[in-house]
Order: sequence, then structure tokens, then C-alpha cells
Amino acid sequence: MTGPPASFRDACDYLFPRANSGTKWSLEPTRRLLNEIGNPQEQFASVHIAGTNGKGSVAAMVYAALRDSGRSVGLYTSPHLVHVAERIIVDQRPIGEAAFAAWTARLHPVIEDTGASFFEATTAIAFADFAARGVDIAVVEVGLGGRLDSTNVIQPLVAAVTNIGLDHTDYLGDSLTDIAREKAGVAKAGTPLVVGERSETVVATLREVAIAVGAKVIEVPPDASYAGRVGLQGEHQRRNAAIARQVLESLPRSFAVADKSIACGIATAWLPGRLERRGRWVLDVAHNLPGMETLVAALHEPPLKRPLHVIFGVLKGKDADAMLRKVATVADAIWITLPPSAPMERRADPPALDGPIGATVQYEPDFDRCILRAAEGAATVVVTGSFHTVGDAMSRLPGFNPFG
Repeated sequence: MTGPPASFRDACDYLFPRANSGTKWSLEPTRRLLNEIGNPQEQFASVHIAGTNGKGSVAAMVYAALRDSGRSVGLYTSPHLVHVAERIIVDQRPIGEAAFAAWTARLHPVIEDTGASFFEATTAIAFADFAARGVDIAVVEVGLGGRLDSTNVIQPLVAAVTNIGLDHTDYLGDSLTDIAREKAGVAKAGTPLVVGERSETVVATLREVAIAVGAKVIEVPPDASYAGRVGLQGEHQRRNAAIARQVLESLPRSFAVADKSIACGIATAWLPGRLERRGRWVLDVAHNLPGMETLVAALHEPPLKRPLHVIFGVLKGKDADAMLRKVATVADAIWITLPPSAPMERRADPPALDGPIGATVQYEPDFDRCILRAAEGAATVVVTGSFHTVGDAMSRLPGFNPFG
């Protein structure tokens, strides 16, 4: 492409390859993009959610509660499963394809000049769209880390860190405390930082970083679990709901949310690909070992019908062996595959398992054939391992609507 994109398809073709343009660890490209269009992130209030797992679920609950309170609310999450517009929602309406293309064209010269990545560009587009549609407040999920994630240009009313796990160690550090320091970077002076992590050692690191910048730390007790009705499936969502409630209760008076709206938001929040059950299919974006442990625990609530077959596709950089061994504890058979939407350079070789793992394992790189083979003779089919794997399966199953 030699000039600005002229259509939605052009915009996608231009931006998607930039997803792998490397992590530069600087907020400068995002700031320059936003400055070019008048700093739209300053035109609405925001809530900022970081964490290894659960941040999407917490964001969805906070968003739903704020909407029930009568406000116009934006929601920015990542990654998407099927359609890029899943990332940018205002009052249940995704960004229009024409608007996405127009903002991409408007930002094209600065994207070229800064070498901005796909995520940096879509973050600017999201904030531009929120401002253009006049939201009162936006709920913004961190993409990767926190301190230098491109979403960290906002000055939120409340920030949160859901939990800390070993993931993206090549970018964030190879210890929980290193990762905690990066994620605690969402803390801002004079702003509450809600901490959902349970480990006191890790909490101490989060607290240290937050206090150093002048944030007010609010810790969710380790045993706190929401007792009301939770819309998202799985016992682990009760912990996420307790974190979401604390985030909502930490908002300033001007954005106070009544208890009934908090209860309604937590009861009605929806996010695709989180223990999503569609007939005999279960789809869950467990893309790291902590996520897989949570998925396996949830598959016992109640136990699913047998035989239980698993479609597993993971990206490079994950502990695929450990993830497979964990899911094998509930599976009768596992099919390892390659999600076609995953960029070639991010596709992982099938793990070289050392000995039996408790379930039969087969490698089927053809994704469509894998779905057919895994479904044969199965009472339950679980699709997991990455957002790409779940999204590619969703796009092939009838009746899927990524927007709820």
C-alpha cells in the first residue's frame, strides 16, 4: 500500500501486519498519534485494568455496571477473537467499519513516521472513537504489562491489577516480582490502585511501586469472593467479581455506582470465549499455565459429559508441555493443531512430550480437519490454548456473534 487505506479491508491489511513489528517499550508513538488528533483520551474519564489473567472479565463487569448506572460507556479490550471491532465498544455498539478505516487513514502519516505497532494504532483509534461518540467514561484493558503498555497514557479515576502470573516473561521479566513491577506501572499519583493478587510477597511489590508514585493502594482480601449472581461462568469469576466490585466502589463520588447497578453489571456481564458453552462445545482462551489451571478446575463445575475431547493450539513462548499435561487430567483425547489466523512466525511447533500424559494425543495441523476429527465421537469438545485457536473455532461454528 502506497497511500492511506481507503476502506475497512485496506485498513486491516495495513494494520494487521504491524502486530509483529516488535515491542519498542516506549509510550512516545502512542502519545504522538494521540497528539495528532487532539488528545481524545483527555475528553472522557477512564478506568484502567491490568493483570496476567482475569483483566478482561473484570473490565467487562465494570463496564456493564457503569452502563446500568445510566452512563455512556466505552470498552477497550484485546485481543479480538473474530472481528477487530470487538476491541472497541460503546454502549454495546462496536466501532463502525467506516470509522475504523477513517481513523486509520487520518493517522496513517504518523503511523508511518513513528513505526507505530498495530496495538499502538488501535489504542489511538479506540480513544478517538470514544471521544467522537461522546462517552462519559471508558473501561480500558491493558494489552501487555502496564508501565509501558500503550494504554498507559490515560489518567484513570481508578486503576487495578487483578493478579500476577508468569506470562510474557521475554518482555516483562522472569520472576513474579519483575512482572509485578511492570504491571504496577498503571498506578498514578492520587489515584486508587485496586490489587486483587493474593500472594503477600507479590502484593508487597505492587504496594511498593504504587506508594512510590503516590497512589492509594486498596487490597482485595485474599479470601474475598463475590456472593451474588455472576454472569460469567466458573467459580474463579467470583474472585474477579469481588475485584470488579472494589473497582466500582473506589470511583469518586461524581461517578458513584449504586449497589443495584453493581449487582446487575456483575450478573449480566458477558465476554466471548470465557468458558463459553455452546451445546457440546466449550471455548476458553486459556493461553498460559495459570489460565489452563483455572479452566481445568472450572470443567469440574459440574463435570462435563464424556468422552471429552480437547482441541489445543498454542503460540510460541508458552509452556505448552505444562499446559497440555494440565488439560490432559480432564481429557480423554487431545488434538494439537495450528490456528490459521496466527501469524506464521508465532506458530509453535508441537511440544515434544516426554512420556504419556494420561490422554491420547494426536497432531492435526489442518485446523478444519482437526475440528471434524475432534468432534467425532465426543460428547464434549473443549477448544483452548490461545485467542487465535478459540476465535478460529468460533468463526467456524454456526450462530456465533462476537458482539453478544
